[in-house]
Amino acid sequence: MAPVRGSKKKRKVEKKGEQQEGVASGASEDGSADWWAVLSKRVAGNVSPSKGMDSFQSVFKMSRRTFEYICSLVKEHMMVKSANYVFTSGKPMSLHEQVALALRRLCSGNSLIAVGDSFGAHHSTVSQVTWRFVEAIEEKGIHHLCWPSSEQEVSRIKSKFEQIRGLPNCCGAIDTTHITMMLSSSEQTADVWVDKMENHSMILQAIVDPDMKFRDIVTGLPGKMGKASVLQSSTFFKLCQKGERLNGKTIKLSAETEVEEYIVGDSGFPLYPWLMTPYPGKELSEPKAEFNKMHFATRIVAQRALARLKDVWKMIQGNMWRPDKHKLPRFILVCCILHNIIIDMEDEVLDELPLPHHHDPGYRQEVSQSVDKAASIARDNLSRYLSGKLHS
Repeated sequence: MAPVRGSKKKRKVEKKGEQQEGVASGASEDGSADWWAVLSKRVAGNVSPSKGMDSFQSVFKMSRRTFEYICSLVKEHMMVKSANYVFTSGKPMSLHEQVALALRRLCSGNSLIAVGDSFGAHHSTVSQVTWRFVEAIEEKGIHHLCWPSSEQEVSRIKSKFEQIRGLPNCCGAIDTTHITMMLSSSEQTADVWVDKMENHSMILQAIVDPDMKFRDIVTGLPGKMGKASVLQSSTFFKLCQKGERLNGKTIKLSAETEVEEYIVGDSGFPLYPWLMTPYPGKELSEPKAEFNKMHFATRIVAQRALARLKDVWKMIQGNMWRPDKHKLPRFILVCCILHNIIIDMEDEVLDELPLPHHHDPGYRQEVSQSVDKAASIARDNLSRYLSGKLHS
């Protein structure tokens, strides 16, 4: 399957007033709806309340305001065949109930039957509603996952990265994670998906900004592929190599030295002028060791973003279900979009969500031996600049 990648188009998040257009009938003027008062008795009772969050936020990992915005995004797409979706009681599902059902499926990681039982719906209805929701978010929400398009936005990202530990002109942090799958060993081509940990898995590569927002993703590739191979198969790599991405303003480090735009990644990635990796080895000079510390403190934002993604959207952890390999990349993409929507909405629930650091426990650190000579010189210049030893 071809990798799934983020769109390059950019639109602004609709204002709160526009969100209310998506509120289903029966909602009150403040955007809250009677449907939750009824449904919460069934659904919230199975969820342990999270510290600092009410029952709605604990179930959906977002505020009601963000939920209403998502409803406004998917309304047109999901309500086309809304009469087909009913509870086991025969009651038709409202837009809010459909979105709630789909979000619960995605963030709980529970089986179709378990989710259906808690909502009072047949498992086939859970499957159909969730997939229609996925299609709707792909179409209507993709503008939330895009590479920054304006110079002002790029400058803001660079400034925020530099504030972390001083790395100048940094535009992103890159990392990969394994999305495990429960495949039968008897299934055809199952061995293609076996990774180094003997798990069936699919790779997700993500480039993240300092707000932990996904700016570019690639998924759909087998988990046995290394970081370098995944990177080099991506459109992002090809654009960078052709000088069509990370081709903005350079920064002068001294009278004769400058650094171009770049992203940061761990030692599993190759070193390129536009991809700065840490120095290898343990016996390093003080400037190199200090560079590695600054580098780690900057790139950890990508690890945290992937860890939060898998912690909140548990369906893509792969432990509770047997995914369709052809649909899984689209589920992953939609979870990344939802992750970004919560950030774009400046959702107050973000302050209450846990911030885990690990997203691939048990997987060993990869080490790439590929070193670009020009990139090595650029890294040395950057290291000396950060240590104050680059002569002006």
